[in-house]
Amino acid sequence: MNTKHFILSGFVAVLATGCALFDASQKNEVPQGIDLEPKGNPIFTDAWTSDPAPLVVGDRIYVYTGEDIAREGEKNDLPGGYNIADWRCYSSSDMVHWRSHGVLLKPEDFPHGLKGTAWASQVVAKDGKYYWYVTYRDQKNGGNSIGVAVADSPVGPFKPVEKPVVVDNMTSGRSGWNDIDPTVLIDTDGTAWLAWGHTNSYIAKLKANMVELDGEITDTGLKSYTEGPWLYKRNGLYYNIYPGMGNGGEVIYYSTAKELRGPWTFRGQVTGAAKNSFTIHPGVVDFKGHTYLFYHNGTLDRDGQKGGGLRRSVCVDELFFNEDGTIKAVTQTVEGIKTPLK
Repeated sequence: MNTKHFILSGFVAVLATGCALFDASQKNEVPQGIDLEPKGNPIFTDAWTSDPAPLVVGDRIYVYTGEDIAREGEKNDLPGGYNIADWRCYSSSDMVHWRSHGVLLKPEDFPHGLKGTAWASQVVAKDGKYYWYVTYRDQKNGGNSIGVAVADSPVGPFKPVEKPVVVDNMTSGRSGWNDIDPTVLIDTDGTAWLAWGHTNSYIAKLKANMVELDGEITDTGLKSYTEGPWLYKRNGLYYNIYPGMGNGGEVIYYSTAKELRGPWTFRGQVTGAAKNSFTIHPGVVDFKGHTYLFYHNGTLDRDGQKGGGLRRSVCVDELFFNEDGTIKAVTQTVEGIKTPLK
């Protein structure tokens, strides 16, 4: 074979490989992982999981979580009571049969990220890229930071961006704890918004690059707000769904607004406290004609350990709206979603 034919053959081979990869992505093929046996709520049983964040990609739903690893009678080198080691991913095409994709990201993957501080996160998709916004303890900037990792696939590999999106000295609330729990909404005009905060409910625009803030940070002053916000939009109305204090622990409240910077109108409670867990964390998504509320509780016993507030597990139930756009109260169930979606 002469040089010209060799080069041409190589070009065709590369082109064919590229087309094959493109075709696979267009077919929305199921990523590799371990299939879990359907058991109702909690839905993920291969680990203790917390702070669920759902994302729909084509005809498949992905849920990103933290992983609780605190165990009774055991000490480890992780800081604080909430030993959340890493971030995991799960997916399903029917809301009943779930596949575990394992650990995809850790706090120590980020520059100056402290091991064991994998607090709440969310993944959003824009222009063929997947952006994973996470909270971790920042050993350089002090307090907590919100960083972002980027991938070409919903299951990675995710590459952390070196500079955090938010660091502690950018806000003036409770030092160290006010910059946690990011949620991102990409509006219908393509503008991306980041909301976050503990006791302070912050919101800001993101630049088109999705890794920097664009302008001022606003404290929206949400009523009964504690942490863990989730931005959602339906029929032109914005929702912020979040944990706040109830009887004996956190419950999930929500507020609505016509503009993301507010004013926000308090609408009441979505669901009550999680069983066997002081915390609860919402994730709301539309999938195949239904709307779902993801949350966590402390009911999963595994590996000889009882579930609890430091060993939480993700659950899901369907969410419904009234004609005026208000949310009907969600009853947390053991059965979860029983009928597979088509």
